[in-house]
Amino acid sequence: MIEIQKQIKYWINGAEDDLLTAELLIQERRILHGLFFCHLVIEKGIKAHVVKSSGEVASKSHNLIYLSEKASIIFDEETEIFLGILMKYQLQGRYPDYNPIIPDFIKVNEYLYKTKDLLQWLKVRL
Repeated sequence: MIEIQKQIKYWINGAEDDLLTAELLIQERRILHGLFFCHLVIEKGIKAHVVKSSGEVASKSHNLIYLSEKASIIFDEETEIFLGILMKYQLQGRYPDYNPIIPDFIKVNEYLYKTKDLLQWLKVRL
């Protein structure tokens, strides 16, 4: 049996640390790496919910939609679209032949703010 609260804390602390890293990378215009970390933030926030809802260690998947379904989280359509956008940028960090289009800096900051808001939304519901 796992210690559920310990696991939840692990995932949320990791998400918060990754959010700081995302902010620093984006501030330094390391856009692809910053967006990769935005994905990590949300992945870890959702994994905290997977632990809470299942009582088990979160799976090693990086697919935000799959993890959301495992956690029984229902997002609105706008958020689901945003999850799909973030998933594009996690591939770049794992597969060197995948080169997504880099959005302009205004859009990147919009993604960063959405990441912050979504993490907060996830934390409030734990």
